[in-house]
Amino acid sequence: MPDTHHAQLDWDERGQPLSRSYGDVYFSQENGLEETRYVFLANNDLAARFAALTDGECLNIGETGFGTGLNFLCAWQLFEQQAPAGARLHFVSVEKYPLRHDDLQRALALWPELTPFSAELLTQYRAIHPGFQRLLLAGGRVVLTLLIGDAREQLPLLDARIDAWFLDGFNPAKNPEMWTPELFAELARLSAANATLGTFSSAGVVRRALNEAGFQMRRVPGLGKKWEVLKGHFIGNPQDEGKPWFARPTRSAQDKHAVVIGAGLAGCATAASLAARGWRVSLLERHAAVACEASGNPQGVLYLKLSAHGTALSQLIVAGFAHTRRLLERLQRGADWDACGVLQLAFDDKEAARQAKLADAFPAGLLHAVEREQAEALAGIGLPAGGLFYPDAGWVHPPALCRMLAEHPSISLLTHHEALELQRHDGLWRVLADQQELARAPVVVLAAAAEIRRFAQSANLPLKRIRGQISRLPANSLSNQLRTVVCAEGYVAPPREGEHTLGASFDFHSDDLTPSVAEHAGNLELLREISTDLAERLQTDLLDPAQLEGRAAFRCTSPDYLPIVGPLADAEAFAETYAVLAKDARQVPDAPCPWLHGLYINSGHGSRGLITAPLAGELIAAWLENEPLPLPREVAEACHPNRFMLRKLIRGSGSAR
Repeated sequence: MPDTHHAQLDWDERGQPLSRSYGDVYFSQENGLEETRYVFLANNDLAARFAALTDGECLNIGETGFGTGLNFLCAWQLFEQQAPAGARLHFVSVEKYPLRHDDLQRALALWPELTPFSAELLTQYRAIHPGFQRLLLAGGRVVLTLLIGDAREQLPLLDARIDAWFLDGFNPAKNPEMWTPELFAELARLSAANATLGTFSSAGVVRRALNEAGFQMRRVPGLGKKWEVLKGHFIGNPQDEGKPWFARPTRSAQDKHAVVIGAGLAGCATAASLAARGWRVSLLERHAAVACEASGNPQGVLYLKLSAHGTALSQLIVAGFAHTRRLLERLQRGADWDACGVLQLAFDDKEAARQAKLADAFPAGLLHAVEREQAEALAGIGLPAGGLFYPDAGWVHPPALCRMLAEHPSISLLTHHEALELQRHDGLWRVLADQQELARAPVVVLAAAAEIRRFAQSANLPLKRIRGQISRLPANSLSNQLRTVVCAEGYVAPPREGEHTLGASFDFHSDDLTPSVAEHAGNLELLREISTDLAERLQTDLLDPAQLEGRAAFRCTSPDYLPIVGPLADAEAFAETYAVLAKDARQVPDAPCPWLHGLYINSGHGSRGLITAPLAGELIAAWLENEPLPLPREVAEACHPNRFMLRKLIRGSGSAR
């Protein structure tokens, strides 16, 4: 299958890349660095603006055309030179055809002075799949959000306030869809007050269209053979956010201190995202360490259950998988994680038909179909069928990921702290246990899975617990040949520290976390369905389920299987404020949302927590810091806690409880 997802490049005699699709250069062949620094950095006055940032402030740059990343790297370099240590840079760029990793490495080798920055970018430049992709650089101080796809489709999905624009699509004559009035209208929608703009194009049609969109543009001298370029600023008014129940709450307190309740993956990820933005975080955990409940399994799988129809859940999974995959680069491969790939077996005709649609809908770098013989060669064992192979996926030791995320000097882990009650007083949330105060802060994030229903403020959220049990099987010389995770109704992973992880069961009724013999037996049956060959290698017929080691934990899910992530409103006040929706769901009242100010949720990740929880931490931070969202706005709204209150009203119940 031809690679239609990535840029198709030719290389000239000087080793510079040319776009085969557009017949154009990626940067000036005479003075690429100087052109970037003049057209985009100087014409947006970035040196002075970076220097003027204060601790905690973030400057948001937007770009049309990421290309080789040259503009981004130059902006990052200038930011490091000029900005104070506590300031941050957020760079959002859209790219229809991202470069392959090896092509990007070859292109960036042309600029040795940028090596400290390009090397870090190349380390994080993994799993760059369609949609929103979040890359964390410089310890999270620099954030790169790539929108992979057509700019006309991706920019309308973005929720951001951009301070400076780089218009750097290929030449308007060769790439006209990047220079349309419709696209410029999107730039205006996303612009902060007085946002600046620079572009190499001086075409009259571009200048007039930008002026009509709300920018005031003028021609200025160019550089080298380029006589003129355009610079300007936004003179329109930033647009309203839309529906008030999904608007961004204003954060009145200046004290950047948050309490995060629950030190599983959702809590540790939230704490890490906030700490990277200069927050002090008190991370409360009722057990003796992080990852003692559902995040405590020896191996978790980066398992992508996707839809070919571009659902909100599929968009979240693709973005979340890639974000987690990049985080794992910071862990020790082999002990803490392994990108060994995940093989999803087509175990019946219905699954085979579903997989065929997925193979057509997604790029081969994310997933591709394999016949039985190929699947067996990849896995190293006999299999009953082929299926889908996810080459960038694999297994993770979740406690290691949680520990890495929680290891930040601004995060205080408070173990044996079981929060039972929340009270708000004088702009602060008090976290209590039997009338004893455990912590207080202007912001609290509830990340304790279904346990968050114990708090009166979040008791109405429709979370349910599902018991799951894994079994640990001792590896041997024959089973060690398993080279990739294999999934059907259950999964089995290659060995870690001499053991395979096998599972996992689903029990909707039991509240007992003692591992059961029946579920060990059920897991062994799942293994036989995956591979009788592997079952024989492990001599499962000789294994006594009563003697197996394992652990059970509760997954926490919502009715629509999407996580619950974002700011929370007061349920009773919400029902009163938006009561008109019970009569006419098309109404959009002007009344601001009755937020429980400073209270946020990160829960309901189900069996997908490894994929969705870390990105959800970034989403929480974006809500709090008024940053560009790491997901399409409609996906963030689909995950919003207020969606359940809204649905109850629209169904005419008149109550949010």
